[in-house]
Amino acid sequence: MKTKVTILSLTVLVAMLSFTVEHYGLSWPGYFPKPAYDFSKNPPDSAKIQLGRNLFYSPVLSLNSTISCASCHSPYNAFAHTDHSLSHGIHDQVGNRNAPALFNLAWQKKFMWDGAVNHLDMQPLAALSHPKEMGESLPSVVKKLNQSAFYRSLFYQAFGDSVATGEKVLKALAQFQLTLISANAKYDQVRQGKTAFTEQEERGYAIFSKYCNSCHKEPMFTDYSFANNGLPADSTLKDYGRWIITQQREDSLHFKVPSLRNLSYTFPYMHDGRFKKLQQVIDHYTEGIQDYKVVSKKLRKPILLSEEEKIDLLSFLLTLNDKEFIYNPKFNYPGKK
Repeated sequence: MKTKVTILSLTVLVAMLSFTVEHYGLSWPGYFPKPAYDFSKNPPDSAKIQLGRNLFYSPVLSLNSTISCASCHSPYNAFAHTDHSLSHGIHDQVGNRNAPALFNLAWQKKFMWDGAVNHLDMQPLAALSHPKEMGESLPSVVKKLNQSAFYRSLFYQAFGDSVATGEKVLKALAQFQLTLISANAKYDQVRQGKTAFTEQEERGYAIFSKYCNSCHKEPMFTDYSFANNGLPADSTLKDYGRWIITQQREDSLHFKVPSLRNLSYTFPYMHDGRFKKLQQVIDHYTEGIQDYKVVSKKLRKPILLSEEEKIDLLSFLLTLNDKEFIYNPKFNYPGKK
């Protein structure tokens, strides 16, 4: 009888861990927290998602039609980029920051490395209007879209009206980005009872839980806060992070805590892409922080790891890679226009 009860309990537990939330045609694991995005104000729709997908990959959003959202946010890099440390825009201008990965955006309340944007629907305006990125304006983009028979057709399918507007453009882009849900890494499969960690991954998970989980909180592997992680300011970029937005002294050198999901695809790392390898990131947190008085409180106690422990931690971090997300054809370039 006791054995039967135990088996039943395990069955119920696995079922709970495998539970999937279905919402407006999107799905995610039941252990994910409640999304921050209000879907009721922009309900996902297949035609609007397709419109947003086309806009995401279209260079028409830039001033000289050479740069698209995907130029800096490649699907094969978890919608980040790896060919340079800082973003590149029109006229091959170099930006000030590394382009962040785009996934699980419905759970974010603030966007950009410094939290300058507080709503996903508005986020595209930052890149679109930045002189070193797309260098364009929303009214100009709308004018170009209304001159395109292809886009007038897509707007009609999505909104029942072929006339493009700024609001429609932003809502469609948001809808496509809301579909970018990454939730099928080995970590997720372990959590759902479909597989198990190796002994090395298990050791790495224990290290992660002890030293990293306070900021990179599972299952999103970020708490979406802003923190000073001990990196000195780049003498050329002179980027002081969230301080630029708030002008509050305590926000100096505070940048968004990024998710650790899909790390193998999103190098280089940090807001300015200064680290090319994960090993360098781990070395920074264990040996590179020079002044523990200025870093965020959660980092003020030194992290001491042996070389073997670093390898174990790295082994666990690799379980956060989601190949299904990276190679999902629904997220790729939509085809010839």
